[in-house]
Amino acid sequence: MKILVTGASGLLGLNLSLMEIGTHTIVGVDRAKLANTPFELIRAELTQPGLWSRLIDEVRPEAIIHTAANANVDSCESDPQGARYLNGELPGILAASAAQAGVRFLHISTDAVFDGTKDGIYTETDAPNPLGVYAQTKLDGERNVLSANPNAIVARVNFFGWSLSGTRSLSEFFYNKLSAGEQCNGFTDVYFCPLFVGDLAETLVRMLDKGLLGLYHVVGSEALSKYDFGRRIARQFGFDESLVIPKSVEESGLKARRSHNLRLSVNKLSTALGQEIPGVSTGIARFYTQAQQGYPQKMRSYQQ
Repeated sequence: MKILVTGASGLLGLNLSLMEIGTHTIVGVDRAKLANTPFELIRAELTQPGLWSRLIDEVRPEAIIHTAANANVDSCESDPQGARYLNGELPGILAASAAQAGVRFLHISTDAVFDGTKDGIYTETDAPNPLGVYAQTKLDGERNVLSANPNAIVARVNFFGWSLSGTRSLSEFFYNKLSAGEQCNGFTDVYFCPLFVGDLAETLVRMLDKGLLGLYHVVGSEALSKYDFGRRIARQFGFDESLVIPKSVEESGLKARRSHNLRLSVNKLSTALGQEIPGVSTGIARFYTQAQQGYPQKMRSYQQ
């Protein structure tokens, strides 16, 4: 299967594009951040009118995984109009182009569409209630994708791993601080289900291979607080766990509101794929192994 990946320089896009996936071929789309990649790379601006019809004709992919977005929560608050187009409107346009060409379409959304007030675990049937611009625009994107292309997949995700800049994921935040011997805050009142980006990439490809469609929660199978996540990173790398300082997100000074409870059920996904979804423990171990093998340095070698 030939898969076209948007946002190929992003945390998910680059890890997905670098993944060894057997008979599948990746073609990445990026503006100008990458060079000398081991996968085919197309330089393009996603917002260029008519781009996607031309790209689909030229590349002839069997599937598109749309990872590109403005994922900076506070940046979206500062530029709501830009976020509305990139996160909300553009995914629907791309999904429509894919549907017209008969190409599978998988759109990446977020667990942040929920307000986190539920006393329990969120399923795909729970009504979203976004707290800020980022979450609202991502929800708009979900709805526009499925309206334009009912055969598309929408994957609500939360993931961690190594990125091109080394500063994009929560795991990198903790690693960078702890490896320098610096204190860092870990929120004790924000619960989430992080999935290692390598596990996420492999799962997304399996979803396409299985011919799934519709909405799925694609997160880790284990929930924990961000404070506990930071301590687990410290433990895995042999850093001082006491450098992770317990703190409430309400005292963080962050511009956009954050949800306290983002425990998501993966039962629907696990059942559809016929396999268990990995948890955070194995993911952190893989994150550590990649560090030992020089994977972060390898990624940075592709930076333009």
